[in-house]
Amino acid sequence: MGLRDVLLGRKKLAAPARERLFALTTAAVTLETELGLKTGGVGGICFKPMSAGEFTRVESDIEQLLDSVAAESGSKLERRNDSFGYSWVVVRDPQLEDQVTAVHAVAQGLEEQGFGEQLLAALFKFDGGKHPVYFVYGYKRGAFWPFVPTGEDQERDNAEELELKAKLDGELPIEPELSRWFGLFDAPL
Repeated sequence: MGLRDVLLGRKKLAAPARERLFALTTAAVTLETELGLKTGGVGGICFKPMSAGEFTRVESDIEQLLDSVAAESGSKLERRNDSFGYSWVVVRDPQLEDQVTAVHAVAQGLEEQGFGEQLLAALFKFDGGKHPVYFVYGYKRGAFWPFVPTGEDQERDNAEELELKAKLDGELPIEPELSRWFGLFDAPL
């Protein structure tokens, strides 16, 4: 497939491998044993809000999906919005594997409803450092990046983020372009 085919709409670009999200569960051993980071018991998925018509069409399907995921995993799921107007499904569970599985199931359900393009990011909280550490998974690129807010006026600890990148580069698919390491300061986690 050439660039011309993509530009002329003959073929679509391949979507990032959604299963890369599960790499976080295998990296959890390194996070805990080498870095002293344990799950904060919460994760979430962020997506662009839907138009009123789209929202009405899928509202009951999304609620059924959330009920189904919660019943299967034992996780507590809730819908929230942030101050930027983005929608979140927040997953509370003490087990990282269950958080990742629930987030993946919600993403898959949205894709099946035709809203895969609206998926933005997944976010998972870890405790044990000087500040809470978050790992962000960008759906458009299929890669993770660390996010360490310091709690001071949307400041972040870039040095710690780069150190985490260096230590986890072989464990997680890390976003190579630092300019794409967006901070999710207003995440409702």
